[in-house]
Amino acid sequence: MTITTAEADKVLADNFAPWVQELGLFVEETGERHAVLRLPWSHRLAREGGALSGQALMAAADTATVIAVSAARGGYGPMTTVQQSTTFQRAVMGTDVLVTARVTKLGRRLAFIDVELTPEGADEPAAHATTVYAFPG
Repeated sequence: MTITTAEADKVLADNFAPWVQELGLFVEETGERHAVLRLPWSHRLAREGGALSGQALMAAADTATVIAVSAARGGYGPMTTVQQSTTFQRAVMGTDVLVTARVTKLGRRLAFIDVELTPEGADEPAAHATTVYAFPG
């Protein structure tokens, strides 16, 4: 089971708050247990000094998680973040970020996801997140 990138973009458009949509995220790739989103560079998302803000990166990781879980489940359904831990490894300056979320375990009530946030063209991530999602009901 998976969803197409067009279906994933529709999940973004239909299910996220306006401020999340203003990040400009779009889906580059979906697969059976993963999704890759692009966070376009914007000065609006930069903090003092010109680096992309941690809040924008964390929101992108959380959003990519929803798309990866939706791909793994074959469609979007109710889910909620119960844990997210993010480690920032280096600043992102003036470039898009590819956000790769991989479902490492998909259970009936919980999903565990590993997220790498890598500046476009870089070999190593600028940040790494792990998330746990719950399925209510």
